[in-house]
Amino acid sequence: MIDVAVVDYGMGNLRSVAKAIEHVAPRLKVEVTSDARQVLRAARVVFPGQGAMPDCMREMEARGLRQAVLEAAGAKPFLGICIGLQMLFEASEEGDTPGLALLPGRVRRFPAQGMTDERGLRLKVPHMGWNEVRQTIEHPLWRGIPQGSRFYFVHSYYPEPGHGELTAGESIYGVPFACAAARGNVFAVQFHPEKSAEAGLRLLANFVEWQPAMQRPARSAAASPAA
Repeated sequence: MIDVAVVDYGMGNLRSVAKAIEHVAPRLKVEVTSDARQVLRAARVVFPGQGAMPDCMREMEARGLRQAVLEAAGAKPFLGICIGLQMLFEASEEGDTPGLALLPGRVRRFPAQGMTDERGLRLKVPHMGWNEVRQTIEHPLWRGIPQGSRFYFVHSYYPEPGHGELTAGESIYGVPFACAAARGNVFAVQFHPEKSAEAGLRLLANFVEWQPAMQRPARSAAASPAA
């Protein structure tokens, strides 16, 4: 049995994600796979991604992975990374692409106006580099990660959840935006934990230990760092 399936849909930094998980959980069997049956049999599923949303959805359909990903996200610990976060929502402005609609909301492009830093300097899109993340809920995947930790981002689009309670983390790049979402057994992030040094590895370690049936995220007005 596969402990962690990393979904291979022909795009994304899959091997780096798998190697990072193997580093934090060397006793687990981690498999990069495009086989829907293996995705369904795995104890946990990670959907990483880089690239364009239209290509992601098309390749997932072509490889027969759509239904397996839907079922996995409804039944077992599921971690989405970058495109793996965006695809969970109803639609994306990138190519006017329908998503999986597991979470209410849309994916927006960074606006043409107002993209400046605190010194008034214009910010480039795509957003590439390290940014602070503010944890907005207490969640097992934030455990041991200090509030305001920095993670590595590469993106031009970001999710706009339809319900505020879905947002698990926020960041600011010209404008504030949701960079993590959580509901039930699903946790997804816009940044790349596999490229985010100690904080990213801790998040991955928390994921492989996460028992969502036993843990329920609690909303707080101003979440403090997890203990």
